[in-house]
Amino acid sequence: MVNRSYYGHDTQLFGVEEHRLVGGKGDGMRLFEVRNGSGLEFTVSADRAADISRISYKSVNLSYMGSAGYVAPAYYDQPEFGFLKSFTCGFLTTCGLQAIGTPSVDGDTPCPLHGTISNIPADRIYYTEESGKIQIHARVTDAEIFKQKLVLNRVISCEHGSNVLTISDTVTNEGSSDEPFMLLYHMNMGYPLLSEKSRLAVSSSTVTPRDDWAAKDLDTWDKMLAPVPNFQEQCYYHEFKEKRPCAKLYNPDAGVGLAIRWDASQIPYMTEWKMMGERDYVLGLEPCISKLEGRAELRKNGALQFIKPGETRRFEINVEFFDNEAAWEAAE
Repeated sequence: MVNRSYYGHDTQLFGVEEHRLVGGKGDGMRLFEVRNGSGLEFTVSADRAADISRISYKSVNLSYMGSAGYVAPAYYDQPEFGFLKSFTCGFLTTCGLQAIGTPSVDGDTPCPLHGTISNIPADRIYYTEESGKIQIHARVTDAEIFKQKLVLNRVISCEHGSNVLTISDTVTNEGSSDEPFMLLYHMNMGYPLLSEKSRLAVSSSTVTPRDDWAAKDLDTWDKMLAPVPNFQEQCYYHEFKEKRPCAKLYNPDAGVGLAIRWDASQIPYMTEWKMMGERDYVLGLEPCISKLEGRAELRKNGALQFIKPGETRRFEINVEFFDNEAAWEAAE
């Protein structure tokens, strides 16, 4: 820690400030602005499942903010692709907990694009600061009478003097029935971290295109483009043999990069969302527990996961940030 005698209040260098937005579709939304005093700054959106809307390192933006901007949950349009009307993107949008990917109807249950969890406000959220460690604690309840009773408990952590961010989640089934369970960490890289100069590396053992359109460029899945008018998105599934996968991106022009790591026994896949369109210019590196073909299709193929009554599933994502290329290259 810096010698305390040099500054009057902690927020001169680091800490958390809570704000509310005024005006527009984000009016009234609660935001926690976090600075670790070592170049890492990010925003946690309390009313959107404690997701991370913005992030920067050494004053360089790393994330993509969708054209919808901040949108309060009251504007959420659930059916099918209505999710996109309020898709902030940000650095992290949590998708699930009972649906991700293609909209479908599973039995008599409509399953909209990427589920509903990211449009649920935290029941409670607070922060702690102890010995240079900052943590945001949140509880988000995905529950409905006669249906699912799922609870997401999230802790987002960083430390003064460190360039690492940790997202630690537990999901518990507090109901009395087995429930379909799907989860995707929709992590979105944006300009200036993302450009045609960006270098992408993923420690995958196999890379599979999601469809024929993605297949035509399979050999350049790791090459970024300058923004293209009317670009059609391409998605690739990454699978891993190693226990701790790593997906990393660096832009030599911006002088910053990051590496995302997780436990493959918790999260076996990563979806790469390559979207090189004008204004819609974003690279998604998205650890997920299942593929994105929709809940009905996964059930049909025997690939749909369930969470049992009283069961708790645990997940952890670590993001390391870099301001030099050599350190980024060495990361694995």
